[in-house]
Formats: sequence, structure tokens, C-alpha cells
Amino acid sequence: MEEIRSSTVLPGLREDIELHTSDSEVLVGELSVPAIGKPVTTLIMLHPLPTHGGFMDSHLIRKAANRLPALIGAAVLRFNTRGTSSPRGTSSGQFSDGVAESEDVAAAVKFCLERGLPTPWLIGWSFGTELAIKYGPDEDIMGAILLSPPLHRATDSDLLRWNEFGRPLIALVPELDEYLDPAAANTRFAIVDHAEVFGFDQEKHLWVGEKATKRVLDKVAEVTVPGSSPLPTSF
Repeated sequence: MEEIRSSTVLPGLREDIELHTSDSEVLVGELSVPAIGKPVTTLIMLHPLPTHGGFMDSHLIRKAANRLPALIGAAVLRFNTRGTSSPRGTSSGQFSDGVAESEDVAAAVKFCLERGLPTPWLIGWSFGTELAIKYGPDEDIMGAILLSPPLHRATDSDLLRWNEFGRPLIALVPELDEYLDPAAANTRFAIVDHAEVFGFDQEKHLWVGEKATKRVLDKVAEVTVPGSSPLPTSF
């Protein structure tokens, strides 16, 4: 067995895919599934702000795709939202500040459902949390996990929709986040009856380092595949 490090890529089947939106954009991405057996859950990863360097290879998203198919049997879909580039390629269209990206979220969920992938969750990070909050209630998903939600574009009206939607809304909030700390997050999310906010001491918005990565992935595993965490540190 070897220690799991930042660059570790565990066994999995990885396929370059394209998502086709209802407004005719083509989004590039990757689907990662377990090397053996069928997936037991599906994680649709929504990346940070592309105008500030966010893309499908942002480190938490890349590490989820590299590890969780093997560690918890997850299918992991990651993709570039419209107008976003990465080594995988550039998605067509232009950045829309979270407006037309509603079609990107819809295309990702549709892709997973058409592939027969089970129990899709939206996993958003920073800007990706805004998309999950705003558009999750329009989709056939299990719920959403929010990493470092800034709550800049997502309004109280967006949050209130989750009361009727009723699916889990879980926020992972770094203690030292410069945009929204745990105390402020508790206040903002209090309008959603069933929302859960988890504060993470000494962590920052970008979740830098292996310790931070493991804390995030452990929580994602705990929520989406109960009993699968804590994740092993070697494989």
C-alpha cells in the first residue's frame, strides 16, 4: 500500500465527455467511474469562478475525480462551464455570471440521468455553490454539498426555494473564509429549515493542503455514501 498524496490517481475508468446544453453550447468534461463494479452514487462537480482561475481541474474537484471512484464507488462528473478552459479543452459560449450557467447545470444532470448513474448530488465549490443553490431545486438531484459558499449571487429567495424542494443542503464553511465565515453562514442559511452548516477550524476558502482536502472528501463521502468515511490515507 502507498500513502495517498496530492498527486495520487487511484484506479478508475475515465472518459472524456461532452455536455450539450439546451441553448446549443458544448461543454467539455470527464466522467470517472469505478474500475470494478457499478457506481453507488454520482457527484456532479461545479467548479469555482472561471474569471478567477476556477475550472474542472481546480484541486478539490480533480482530487475527487482521482480518488472517490476507487474509495467510495462514486461516479464523478467534472466539466468546464461555458467559456471556461482547461487542459481538457474549452467549453463553447461565454461566462454569464451564473445566469446562463443554469443550462450547464441542467445539461450535467441530464447527462448523468441518461447514463443511468445513481443518486446524483451537486457538489459546488465557491462560484459552483451559487449554481447549486440557484438551480438545484429545478433538477432531479439528491441534494447539494457546498464548499466555501460566498452567497454573492445566490439570494435569500434562492435559498428559500430549498424549503419546498426539501432535499439536503449542506454547507462546509472554513473558519478563516474571507467571504463567509461559519457564524455568518449560520445566519444566512437559517432561513432553510433543514440546511446544515459545518465549520472547519483553521481552514481557508481554497482548502489548501492534503489535510484540508481529506476533511472535505471525508465529509462528501459521509453524506453521499453513509458509512464510507473516514477515507483511508493509503491504498
